[in-house]
Amino acid sequence: MIAAAESLTLRELTRRFATPGRLEQIWLRPRRAAPTVGVHEVLAIEGRGLEGDRSLQARGGGKRQVTLIQAEHLTGIAAMAGLVAVDPASLRRNLVVSGLNLLAAKPLFADQPLWLRIGDEVVLEITGPCEPCSKMEAVLGPGGYNAMRGHGGVTARIIRGGRLRVGDVLTCDAALPPR
Repeated sequence: MIAAAESLTLRELTRRFATPGRLEQIWLRPRRAAPTVGVHEVLAIEGRGLEGDRSLQARGGGKRQVTLIQAEHLTGIAAMAGLVAVDPASLRRNLVVSGLNLLAAKPLFADQPLWLRIGDEVVLEITGPCEPCSKMEAVLGPGGYNAMRGHGGVTARIIRGGRLRVGDVLTCDAALPPR
């Protein structure tokens, strides 16, 4: 297996993921500065955002229709902020996922798209990093902004809508699934 992997091109390597991921938590932000609300499932609306989230109120077609953060990064953020743990709700990201590297789901090559599939219906396109805002200083304490830098997750567009449920499987693929 190792010998076979050594012969792969960089283009081929960027399409390979060791394991699927899992949707761990769903958080909605009903209004600016309002507390986040945890839900077990939500409707992702193609080209718009998540039902009940303030992103849905924005004009369609934006790059920040949904935000995702890696569950594995939460312990690192806590450590760098000098905390025992971080409450994902306080970070104001919509989806907390585990097991699949979100940063690797953003393609390296413009002519080779990658699609993040969640569950049976939803397809996302990773559009970029989700940089922290200055509120992280209040949430995480002094240095909280810098603790989040590089670990704040990603933003995405909803390419295909549908139901998202906690526990859904995440996969990343170069082929867009048929409708």
